[in-house]
Amino acid sequence: MTRVAAVDIGTNSVRLLVADVAGGADGTLVAVDRRMRITRLGEGVDATHQLAPAAIERTLEVLHEYRDAIAGDAVTTVRATATSAARDATNRDEFFAAARDALGTAPELLSGDEEGRLSFHGATAGLADEPPPYLVVDIGGGSTELAVGTTAPEAAVSVDVGCVRITEAYLHSDPPAAEELSQAVSVVRDELADATRALPGLGDVKTAVGLAGTITTIAAVEQGVPYSRDAIHGFCLTRAAAEDVFRTLALEPAAERRHNPGLEPGRVDTIVGGAVVLVTVLRGLELDELLVSEDDILDGLARSLA
Repeated sequence: MTRVAAVDIGTNSVRLLVADVAGGADGTLVAVDRRMRITRLGEGVDATHQLAPAAIERTLEVLHEYRDAIAGDAVTTVRATATSAARDATNRDEFFAAARDALGTAPELLSGDEEGRLSFHGATAGLADEPPPYLVVDIGGGSTELAVGTTAPEAAVSVDVGCVRITEAYLHSDPPAAEELSQAVSVVRDELADATRALPGLGDVKTAVGLAGTITTIAAVEQGVPYSRDAIHGFCLTRAAAEDVFRTLALEPAAERRHNPGLEPGRVDTIVGGAVVLVTVLRGLELDELLVSEDDILDGLARSLA
């Protein structure tokens, strides 16, 4: 077993996994430490193409915290990656330099395709009891990745729709106006239709798996209890349930929405945008249900170091 650390610097959150891993991409992984902090690195990026100074500072503060955690856990290898917000930002090199100093490891910029493939590896390694082929849906802050495969991803695409991007671009009222929601759904539907043409084998998928904060949060709201990793992992989220949660959250102003069990404070303002993406994916791909997984790109990153 090798102790490794993976850091995912996303558009909405920065996450850490310290794990003992063995046996390559599908070998044993035992988590030692998992952390998530919402820093909203991608705040305003869609409009300005710049990472905002305040967003950078919030993210660097968390990376300093993670550096201390990694040092305390006697980690031998670290891999840090950045995704959609960094892909879109013209000042990412400046951020990467500061992130390297804060974390002690230089972040890698992942393409959307690489992000989807790592998420697939992380999510499917523990699915021995679920029939392949698999479709993995990873809804992030700035983009959504779709990957299809059996033992490995055979195709992956990235779509520039995510909970932060959709919220900032289209959902300006509180609660969102009907025409705002309609426009957001239309945009996601069109983007998705273009992307899925690059995913052969969609019709053969037997198990669809959903990852990341939007999906786990909607699953927690559906369960009606405070978020619990053990309760969420392996939960079957039906399209009907996702539609119900979407309608509920979209009709509530933020002051009421925040009282839903399972909805953490940092997601109150973006969860409707994320729900738009989720229900549009379920409708567009004609999926009746998703298997919710807490194993995701972090696990794929950690396994890549084994």
